This record gives sequence, structure tokens and C-alpha cells, in this order.
Amino acid sequence: MNKILLVEDDNEIIDNLIEFLSKEEFIVKNAKGQNAAIELVENETFDLVLLDVSLADGNGFAVCSAIKSKTCLPVIFLTASGDEFSTVTGFDLGADDYIAKPFRPRELISRIKNVLRLTGTTGSITQLGDVMVDTVKGTASKKGKDLFLSALEYRLLLVFINNRGAVMTRTKLLESIWDIAGDFVNDNTLTVYIKRLREKIEDDPQNPEIIKTVRGLGYKVDA
Repeated sequence: MNKILLVEDDNEIIDNLIEFLSKEEFIVKNAKGQNAAIELVENETFDLVLLDVSLADGNGFAVCSAIKSKTCLPVIFLTASGDEFSTVTGFDLGADDYIAKPFRPRELISRIKNVLRLTGTTGSITQLGDVMVDTVKGTASKKGKDLFLSALEYRLLLVFINNRGAVMTRTKLLESIWDIAGDFVNDNTLTVYIKRLREKIEDDPQNPEIIKTVRGLGYKVDA
């Protein structure tokens, strides 16, 4: 699932794009201004940026320049129809594509998928509530802050991600984390690690909303 940063300050456009992109199974986060956008890029992981040129706080060119100076993150500019100057300037700053407003939603999706394919971005971000897992970098964060999971905690989380919607028995979980542990993992150890993982990823570990207990069977993460 790809995560997109939408840098736009028009509330109607924001609402419409977030609704549409979410239905297309993109994770979307919005920043309305230059400083907020740059801060998000520095603290979170994204697969692509949709960037409006005109912002109430700063401008899209400065955001693109800041992004491209530090990352290889693909950028698609949203520009006013026929604004040749913005288009040329955007490409000069390293933008990967542009689309003129007003645009057709299906065209936008096509452009996004094309840029993701050309830049080799494979949708490494998985979302579980407020938790974001980057399976390429091997990191997990909650509300932008690194969770600093141990190797065994991270492996356990991946097992749940790879089996979303399925009930995982304790036996299956033990078999899945055996290799990474380096020694025997018993049932009591599994209980400890599930407790530790919940303490890091759940808002209320005593009433978990991500890793749910299925009484008499095991555990489950919703699809």
C-alpha cells in the first residue's frame, strides 16, 4: 500500500482527493503549507508527493527543492491549466511529472501509478491504525515516532501483517518466530513478546485494537 503526501491548501480539493485516493487503496496524509510539508517528509516515510504550486504558506517550488535535495522521493506537481512557467520550473527542480488543474481523477491515478512504476516504488508502507511499517527499511513508527522494535518484536509484527484477517494460533506464531530468536522460544516467551509489542503499538494495551485476542484460538489483526 503506497503512502502519499498531499501538499494542498484548498479544503475542497483536499477532501475530494483524500476520499478518492483512499478508495484506490492509497494512504494519504495532507500538509497545507511549505513548512508542514518539509517537516512531514523529514519525520515520516512516503512513496510519493502530490504538490500544489500555490500554497498559502510558502510555495511548491521550495518544497520540491527541499525534498529533492535530501531524498529520491517522486514528486508530481499540480499546476494551473496552461501554466507553462510552473511546469518548466517544476521539471528543472526535479519533479517527476505534472498534471494540470482541473484534472480527471482517473488520469491522476494513472499518472501516480506510472511514476511509482518508473521510480521503482513498490508500496513498502503498511498501516495498522496509527502504526506505519516500512518493510523495505525494516522500521515501524507510530504517529511519526520510531517504535524501536527489537528483532523478535518486528518479526512478530510482520507475521501478523502477512496474515491479516486470519486467526494465528500460538503454535503458528511460535513456528514463525523460531528462526529469528536464535534459541528455543516457549509459550511463556511468546506471551511476553506479544505483551511488549502491544505496549508499543496500542493506544490502550489492556484493550488492544490492533492485535486482538480470539479467545480459545489465538490472535488476529483485521484485514
